[in-house]
Amino acid sequence: EAERLTLPGMLQGKGYKTALFGKWHVGMTFLDKEGKQVRGGGVEAVKRVDFSRPIPDAPIHRGFDRFFGTVCCPTTDWLYAFIDGDRIPVPPTRQLDKAFKQELGLPSHPYSNDCRPGMKAPNFDMEEVDMVFLQKSLEFMKEHRKNSPDSPFFLLHCTQAVHLPSFASNKLKGKTEAGPHGDFIFQFDYVVGALMEGLKENGFSENTLVMVSSDNGPEVPTIHDMRERYEHDGARPWRGVKRDNWEGGHRVPMIAHWPGKIKAGSTTGQTVCLTDIMATCADLVGAELPDNAAEDSFSMLPVLLGKQEAGKPLRKYTLHQTMSLKLSIRRGKWKYLDHRGSGGNNYQRSGVWGMKKYALPERAPDAPGQLYNLDEDPGERINLYHEHPEIVEELKAKLETFKASGRSRPQR
Repeated sequence: EAERLTLPGMLQGKGYKTALFGKWHVGMTFLDKEGKQVRGGGVEAVKRVDFSRPIPDAPIHRGFDRFFGTVCCPTTDWLYAFIDGDRIPVPPTRQLDKAFKQELGLPSHPYSNDCRPGMKAPNFDMEEVDMVFLQKSLEFMKEHRKNSPDSPFFLLHCTQAVHLPSFASNKLKGKTEAGPHGDFIFQFDYVVGALMEGLKENGFSENTLVMVSSDNGPEVPTIHDMRERYEHDGARPWRGVKRDNWEGGHRVPMIAHWPGKIKAGSTTGQTVCLTDIMATCADLVGAELPDNAAEDSFSMLPVLLGKQEAGKPLRKYTLHQTMSLKLSIRRGKWKYLDHRGSGGNNYQRSGVWGMKKYALPERAPDAPGQLYNLDEDPGERINLYHEHPEIVEELKAKLETFKASGRSRPQR
C-alpha cells in the first residue's frame, strides 16, 4: 500500500540511495487501454495490459530510487519482460508455449518444467536473466562511486537462482557434477561472489554490511530428483520443504559479513527472521519505526555485533505461515503448529509434485495441532501435543493474541 513505510523508504529518509535489481514479487498494478486496472490472472490478463502506460505502484514509487527487474519469479510467471523504473521498454510479443520453448532451445530436464505459458519479450533471455541483474547491480556500484562516493547506499539484489526452472547461464553450464540444478546453485554462488568483488573494486567492501539469505526451503521436484540422482538434500536434516510449516519449509541460511564489526567465523543460536532486517536497519541508521510498520520485526544488530547476552533471546516468539495461511509459533525449543499435517504440500499425493514417499507416521493422529521439542527432535517426528498441554495452551493463546493485534512486536 502507498501509505506503508518500506525498508528502502525508511533508508531514503536517512540519506541512502536505494536500488533493487531482480524480482519484486509483492504485487504491481497494470492498466488496460482504457486506463482501468487489469484484474484476474494468467496469460489472458497479460494480453490485456497496455504497456505504454506506467506502473503506478512500481518499486520506484515504494522507496527505491532505481529498479530494474521483473514483477514475479523471472522465468516462472506469466509476464516474461524486464521493467525499468515503472515501465516495460520492450513489451512481450509472443506466448511461451511448448513449440516456442523448443524454438528458443531451452533445456529439457527435470528442473525445466516450471515456466508458465505466459507472454515473452524479444529481449528476455530465459537463461541469462541473472547475468542481466548482476550487470545492473555492478553498474549501480560503479555509478555510485563516481557520483556520490561519500553517501550511503542500500542495494537489494534478488536472484532468479535457485528458483525453478533451473536455467543456468551458458557460461556456467556443466560447472558441477550435480546436473542442471547443481549448476544453478553454483550460479547463485557465482552471483554472490561477483557482487562481493564489485564492492571491493569500488572501494565499498570495508564499510558495507552484506546479508545473504533465502525466503524458503527447497522445492518439491528439486528434492525428489536431487536426492535420488545426486544424494544432495537441500532440506537435510529438517522435515518438510517449501510451502510446509515444518522446519524444512522455513529454516534457511542467514549469512552476514561486515569487516571490523562482525567477528569472522562467528555463529549464533539466536532465532531470527527475514522480517527482522527492517528493525535491524532502523537500529543501524537511528530511524524510529512507527507502530504501523514492521509489526513483526526485531533488531538483530546486537547479535551481529556480538553484544547479545548469551541465553537471552533476541525475539521471544517467531511466527510461521504457509501459502495456505496455516500458522505456527515458536518459543525457544518449542514449536506449535496450529493445524494437522504440513500446512502446505500434499503428503498423500504421488508423482513429481507429490510427497507421499516422504510421509511420516503420525504419533498423535487425533491431535488438532502439533507440538515439537526442536532441541530433542529437530526432525519433528514426535508430536508432544498431548504430553505438554500447558505448552500448547500458552503458545496457542499467544498466537491468537498476535492474530488479533496483527503484530508480534510490542507497541511502544
